[in-house]
Amino acid sequence: MIKLFRITTVPLSLQKLISGQLPFMRSRGFEPLMLSADGPEAEAAKREQKSPLVVVPMTRKVTPVQDLKSLWAFYKLCKKHKPQIIHSHTPKAGIVGMLGGKLAGVPIRLHTVAGLPLMEATGTTRRVLELVEKITYACATKVYPNSINLKEFILESGFCGSDKVKVIGNGSSNGINTGFFSIDALEYEKLLVLRQELNLQPEDFVFVFVGRLVKDKGVKELIAAFKALQVKHSHLKLLLVGPLEQDLDPLPEETLQEIAQNSAILSVGYQNDVRPYLAISQALAFPSYREGFPNVPMQAGCFNLPSVVTDINGCNEIIADGENGLIIPPKNTVKLQKAMERLVEDKQLYAHLKSNARKMIVARYDQQHFWELLYQEYQEQLEKHEVAVS
Repeated sequence: MIKLFRITTVPLSLQKLISGQLPFMRSRGFEPLMLSADGPEAEAAKREQKSPLVVVPMTRKVTPVQDLKSLWAFYKLCKKHKPQIIHSHTPKAGIVGMLGGKLAGVPIRLHTVAGLPLMEATGTTRRVLELVEKITYACATKVYPNSINLKEFILESGFCGSDKVKVIGNGSSNGINTGFFSIDALEYEKLLVLRQELNLQPEDFVFVFVGRLVKDKGVKELIAAFKALQVKHSHLKLLLVGPLEQDLDPLPEETLQEIAQNSAILSVGYQNDVRPYLAISQALAFPSYREGFPNVPMQAGCFNLPSVVTDINGCNEIIADGENGLIIPPKNTVKLQKAMERLVEDKQLYAHLKSNARKMIVARYDQQHFWELLYQEYQEQLEKHEVAVS
């Protein structure tokens, strides 16, 4: 069996970012062990991934003393279990996993890059985050940016050489389960009940946003654009599906007030299953400032939703402007408003985008195909590093 460590900062990432991967790898002769900080999703991650989870105390912020403790704890786990492969996701787990694995002599150390917080950082914070990335990549034997644009950013930033960087397939960290994300997988009666609970009318045009309600997801611009659109289009609704996180990247007070007071803005908080909310919507609005390779536009596309996305990493690879959605500049409320209005007013454009939405995702990002490519990558790394399999 090939011992495989999969490490993320929090268990939610193990549950969501790589959903289904570990049972697949177990069926191919791997012995996965998950590692992350503790959290409410830990039990669900163990159940769904059919793999044990060991807690390594980690934080999402820069906490030097705690980070050293995390590194030491992970190093000891490597020495105890002797994995052949470590595969990390998320920045904090990346440096803990790659540096700890190198110090412990683990032969294959793989790191997936799915978005970089440093893209929106400045000054000392940015310099610290850049140093963390450079150390992480230096300790990794292979780095997998989950989009072509992110690969180019890494190389342009000089974080590592081109021989170490590879995009798997067409991008993504896990592909998309196109059978699971399908209208046919849902019960029509339950969707009717959900529409009633949200007081949606047949004539309503529903824009949906899925993600954390934070500044760098473009929520401030989205709320402002929607408010302006309401003046002309009274049948619009905005459905916000995601948790409010005011600790790391807070929204301004005026945005919070608008969310709370505007009866056409429906904020339903975190949902373990976002499919019903996509199924009752007409379009995705996703004006994020930065991404690696986001799942949300892929998920929305599977439900035939045209997407309005920003011209950033990942989004501008999943969405082809004028084919399955519209692409706008980030942090531009006016352009966002105009794009959303085009979907509402231009019926021919909307129908064209909708007709392409699902088939473009299925053709390029099917999950089973991605898993096969990742399995092949693991095999290549085992052969390259001449790792004996017990």
